[in-house]
Amino acid sequence: MPERTVFQSMSQRHVISLGPQANIWEAACMMTKANCGSVLIVDTAATLLGILTERDLMTRVLAKALDPQKTHVSDVMTRNPFCVAPEILVSDAVLIMIERGFRHLPIVGAGAKILGVFSVRDALPREIGAAVSLAEFHEQVNDALG
Repeated sequence: MPERTVFQSMSQRHVISLGPQANIWEAACMMTKANCGSVLIVDTAATLLGILTERDLMTRVLAKALDPQKTHVSDVMTRNPFCVAPEILVSDAVLIMIERGFRHLPIVGAGAKILGVFSVRDALPREIGAAVSLAEFHEQVNDALG
């Protein structure tokens, strides 16, 4: 069975996004309503500015006791997030996530068109297993090379 691409594996096909002036409370409500772990932050031309994730809410808002109704998403988002093309294989995307500590990867197609967000939840166990094996191999090679 051929491996799926990140675009094929996405559980949600619509883009969840907000403008940079939205507040954290609005973002959290949107994420809860859409049952997703991230929201993309875009400007009026639909250019990707950043991503706000559940982890960002925990570490950059709650842990710092910021007021969610007074804090803008642009103040705590991850700017210029690492993005992948829609045709990248799921195991390759999961490998990127393992090696860089990400849980979400924006998918951007031709002309910088935002297509969605890939989450590790979108991967099948065999795809995760392939990525973990590759990550372990990379670690062994790095150890051998010093």
